[in-house]
Amino acid sequence: MSGQRSDGWFVGSIAVLAAIVIVSVGVGFVVLPLANANTRFSGVWTAICSAAGLLQVAPSGEPIQQASYPTTQVEVTPRLLAGANADAIGRGATLSLRCAMCHGARGLSLAEAPNLAGQYAVAIYKELMDFRTGARASAVMAPLVADLSDADMRDLAVYYAYLPRPSASNAGPLPEIVASGAPMRGIAPCGACHGTIGAKAGAAWLGGEPEAYLHAQLAAFASGARHNDIDSVMRNVARRLTPGEIDAASAFYAGHK
Repeated sequence: MSGQRSDGWFVGSIAVLAAIVIVSVGVGFVVLPLANANTRFSGVWTAICSAAGLLQVAPSGEPIQQASYPTTQVEVTPRLLAGANADAIGRGATLSLRCAMCHGARGLSLAEAPNLAGQYAVAIYKELMDFRTGARASAVMAPLVADLSDADMRDLAVYYAYLPRPSASNAGPLPEIVASGAPMRGIAPCGACHGTIGAKAGAAWLGGEPEAYLHAQLAAFASGARHNDIDSVMRNVARRLTPGEIDAASAFYAGHK
């Protein structure tokens, strides 16, 4: 008898849970989107797709405005440059001779250009592609990459990734913005993508980069002058940072190798 009562409670609980899920999905994916007075949908299916993030509908049904500037065309995946071998590294070493004036003979800059030694290959490849397509503007880099083939850029990327990073130094305690971000302002920790906590495919290793370079790039993302970040991730972060947070993050990563 008690077993039948337990089975009844179990079936009833499942039924109640299923009903809650169905009602929640209906409200979240149909009722609320259709009730939004600022957005017009062509039907229930369009509203469901938009609520799921599969379809974007502009306010008042207007067409989505595309960016008026070039954006990155690189589809970043962890396996993007998989399978590189010693031959590719050797070819990259030869090609790197044109880069040595700014980035150093072994990928370590003596100026304010970024260090490339030990950088993630995918990050280097993406930036080279963006320079060539104009997604990332640079009067210096644009002519240097104009005649590089896709294979050339892949070889350069794996060569620089092969080089050892600078030896570690003591950068002091993690700044709050690097370790924890600023959740109340919707800012994830810098270290979640750029190391010290985790790493995201396509995100650059920032340790040991010149402080002035890091500061300039954060400022460029914040102003929108640099816009080759995927899904505007860095622009959305940088424009919320305070000047003090930009200073702290730049100084920390410059000293953290």
